[in-house]
Amino acid sequence: MTGWPTGLASPSWGGDYNPEQWPEHVWKQDVELMRRAGVNLVSVGIFGWARLEVADNRFDFGWLDQVLDLLHDGGIRVCLANATAAPPPWLTSANPDMLPVRADGVRLSHGSRQAYCPTSPVYRDRAIALTEKIALRYGEHPALAAWHINNEYGCHVARCYCDRCADVFRDWLRARYDLEGLNRAWGTDFWSQHYSAWEQVLPPRVTPTFQNPGHVLDFARFCSDALLDLFCAERDVVKDVTPDVPVTTNFMANWTFGSLNYWHWAAEVDFVSNDHYTRADDPERHIELALSADLVRGLSRGEPWLLMEQSTSAVNWQPRNFAKLAGEMRRNSYSHLARGADGTLFFQWRQSRAGAERFHSAMLPHTGTDTKVYREVTQVGEEYGRLAELVGSTVDAQVALVYDFESAWAAEQPAHPTSDFDYYGTVLGVYRALWQLGVTVDVVPPSADLTGYRLVVVPSLYQVTDNEARWLEDYVRAGGHAVVTWFSGIADEHSRVRLGGYPGAFRELLGVRVEEFFPLTPGDNVKLTGGLSATSWSELLHANGCEVVSSYVDGPLDGVPAVTRNEFGDGVAWYLATTLDPDSAVTVLSDVLVGAGVAPVVAAPTGVEVVRRRGERISWLVAINHTGGDVVLPVHGVELISGVETSGGLPVPAGGVAVVREV
Repeated sequence: MTGWPTGLASPSWGGDYNPEQWPEHVWKQDVELMRRAGVNLVSVGIFGWARLEVADNRFDFGWLDQVLDLLHDGGIRVCLANATAAPPPWLTSANPDMLPVRADGVRLSHGSRQAYCPTSPVYRDRAIALTEKIALRYGEHPALAAWHINNEYGCHVARCYCDRCADVFRDWLRARYDLEGLNRAWGTDFWSQHYSAWEQVLPPRVTPTFQNPGHVLDFARFCSDALLDLFCAERDVVKDVTPDVPVTTNFMANWTFGSLNYWHWAAEVDFVSNDHYTRADDPERHIELALSADLVRGLSRGEPWLLMEQSTSAVNWQPRNFAKLAGEMRRNSYSHLARGADGTLFFQWRQSRAGAERFHSAMLPHTGTDTKVYREVTQVGEEYGRLAELVGSTVDAQVALVYDFESAWAAEQPAHPTSDFDYYGTVLGVYRALWQLGVTVDVVPPSADLTGYRLVVVPSLYQVTDNEARWLEDYVRAGGHAVVTWFSGIADEHSRVRLGGYPGAFRELLGVRVEEFFPLTPGDNVKLTGGLSATSWSELLHANGCEVVSSYVDGPLDGVPAVTRNEFGDGVAWYLATTLDPDSAVTVLSDVLVGAGVAPVVAAPTGVEVVRRRGERISWLVAINHTGGDVVLPVHGVELISGVETSGGLPVPAGGVAVVREV
C-alpha cells in the first residue's frame, strides 16, 4: 500500500453521497447535517455517469462542481469516483454488444447496474475517456482526498460468456499453456473432451451435464484477471494525471461474494477498501464481521484499510431485512476499527426516495434526524473525533489463518462428495471458535511469511501446489504448530486429485491416510470420544504414526479416528477430519492454543471482543461488549471516548464499547 486519503486527522466517518438523486436546495442542508454528524469523508459520483455525460460526448459538470465546492467549504474530504460503475442507457442502447452474456447465452440488458462486459472495447474506451475528463477537471480540487475507481467490480456480473470473452480467454490460456499442456492440465481425455485446435476452446457455457473442473477453474481465474485488467486501465488514467493522489476500489471480501482473487487485486491499489454487510438473520453476525475485517487487514498486508460501505440498519436485498438493534451499528463500526480499519463509511448518506435501494438504510433516514439511526451516527462521529491517535496503528496477532479464493472456486464446484460444502462458512466455523477464545487472527494467503506466528490454521484448503505443501511442512518442521481441517490437500492447482490417499498433499505432515469420505446428511451429528460431537462430514481415516486425540463412537465410522495430533520435526500438526460442532471446536482449539503458547488478548467473558492496536511506542485496546451484561476487564490506562483513567479495571457496559490507551 502506498497511500491514504489525504487531509484526515481522525478516523474516517461518512459514506456514499449521491447528490444527483436530490434537488439542489437539499445539498447545503446535507453538508450542514454531515458536519453535525461528524462526517469527514464522503464518496461522490459513483453512479453519476448519466448525469455527467448526458449524451454522446456532451458533458455537464456544473452540478458536481457545486457539490465539491460545498463539501470543501464544509470541511469534508472527498473520495471522488470516476463514475464508470453503471454506463448510461444512451451508451448501451447504441452499443448492445458491450452488454454481458450469461452462461446460457442470454445477453443482459441495461436497467440496473454493471451492464457491461469487462472485455468490451467500447465500454473500456468510453470509461477511460470519462475518467480522463474527471481527473483533469478535479485533480487539483482542494476537496479531493482519494480516487474511487468504479464500484464493487464483479458484484453482479463477475463472469461474461460472450464470443469476445471467448477470444480473450483463449489468449489468456495461450499465455499459460500450449494446447497439449492444456489438455493435460484439464484432463480432457475424460468424456472425449480433447482439444485439437484453440478455436474449440470456449468459456464453460451451459452443457448437458457436469463441466470440466479444470476448465471451470481456469475460467474463474481468467474472469478475475479480466476485471482486474479493466480496473488497472481505469486506475492508470487518474495516476497519470494525479500521481500523488491515492487510488482505491471497494472490495467485497465477506460472506456475500467470492468471485475475485483479492490477493491479486490488493497489490494494485494504493490502499485497500472493503464493503461489508452483516447477515441480518445470523445471531452471531458480529463474528462473521470480525472474520471479514481480519481478511481485509490481511489483504492490506497488515496496514490500515478503509471500510467503504456498511449499513446503518436494514438493507434492501436480504430475504428478511431486519433493522439493527440500538447500539449495533456502533459496535459494528468499532469492530472494524479494532481490526485495522482507519475509517468506517456507509452506503449511503441520505436514504433514497426512489430506485432499487430505497429501503436500504442510510445515515440520514427517510424519517429525518429525530431517529435512532441519525442519533447513533452523530454519537459515533463525535467519538471518532477523539480517536485521532489510533490512525496509522496496526493490529497484534499470534495466529495466522490461511484463506485462498481459488481453492474456494475449485472446492465449491458440483460433483464433489457433498453439495453442502461452503468454503467461507467452513472457514467461519473454525474462526468462530478462535474468536470465542479471545484470540486475534491474521488472515494470510498460502505461502505467506509465517515468521512470528505461533499457530497456523488451514481450513479446507482443497487445492494446493507442491510448493504450498512444502511451505506448511517447513513451518511445522521448524517448530510451528498447525491445524488442518477436512477436505484439505485433495487436489493440485488444476483440480486434479492427488493420488495415494487423502489428504493428499498433507498426508506426511499429518501422519494420516484417508481412504474414503463419509459426508453426513443435513441435521445429522455423530458423537466422538472426550464428549465431542460433529456434523456434516466424516472420513475413513487411518493413523500412520500420529496420536489419536478423539474417535467416533457412533455413526458409520464407529471407532475410526476423527481428531489427530502429529509431531513433525520440531513442531506439531493437528488434523480435524470432521466438522466439530461449535462447543467441540472450542474444546479442541483451546488445547491447540495451549500447546502452541497462544493466550487471549485479555481475559474476558465469551462475547466480549478485545483487540490490541499498536503504534511505535504505545498500544490501545478496543473492547466491544456483545453480551447483555456489564463487564469489567483487567485493563489499565486512559479510556479515550470518556477521557477517564481506568486504574482499577475497565468497565464496559452491556452492548457498549471502550478504547483504552494502555499504560
